[in-house]
Amino acid sequence: MKKEFPARIINAEYIDGYNILLTFADGTQREIDFGVFLLSNPHPAWDKYREIKNFKKFYLDNGNIVWGKHYDLIFDEYELYKGKNPK
Repeated sequence: MKKEFPARIINAEYIDGYNILLTFADGTQREIDFGVFLLSNPHPAWDKYREIKNFKKFYLDNGNIVWGKHYDLIFDEYELYKGKNPK
């Protein structure tokens, strides 16, 4: 049986604000605050995700948490696995 990469995200649950609870393939859970990144890194491609209604439209694709159909936002899953908030 192939062992799954532990940093692969298998579930993501919106909590509040810019916080999402991520569950990884090995059962590890991390609450990540994406607000630090969104509020301190203005950019036309992801400014719309500052609005909570748009922020909540994330999805999982191949073990990653993603926003937008063209991968407007995607983060290193291993850094998220280590519990680091994106900056």
